[in-house]
Amino acid sequence: MKWLPVIARLIVGGVFVVAGALKILDPGAFAVDVANFRMLPHPAVNLIAITLPWVELVAGVLMVIGVWSRGSALVITAMCVLFLIALTQALARGLDVRCGCFGTVEARKVGLTAIAQDVVLLAGAVWLLIRSDKTENGNET
Repeated sequence: MKWLPVIARLIVGGVFVVAGALKILDPGAFAVDVANFRMLPHPAVNLIAITLPWVELVAGVLMVIGVWSRGSALVITAMCVLFLIALTQALARGLDVRCGCFGTVEARKVGLTAIAQDVVLLAGAVWLLIRSDKTENGNET
């Protein structure tokens, strides 16, 4: 049971490291994906496309190495909630867009699979957030 938090950190953090790094490689393509969700004003699209992957990468690395675990879990939880909102609204509106979750590597369309994967990541991040709060307060070893 002691290894479960480590495994969860490696999986959740690792997903965000990979996703962020792949988006950093092609910010133009990620900007197109962000714009296709039709949620942001045009001037915000490039800002999000340039900064979000770096936030994903840094939060993921911190999660993997176990530094500032509570903060990285909080940031990843917030990103998962935002991604879930974006995916759900795109699906509800019938938008035929690429998820953009892993940059240009995967051409998966927005759908129930992407939403399910985000829910699983969200659950892992929330569990790590709650667990880090307990361990930091000395309630658990």
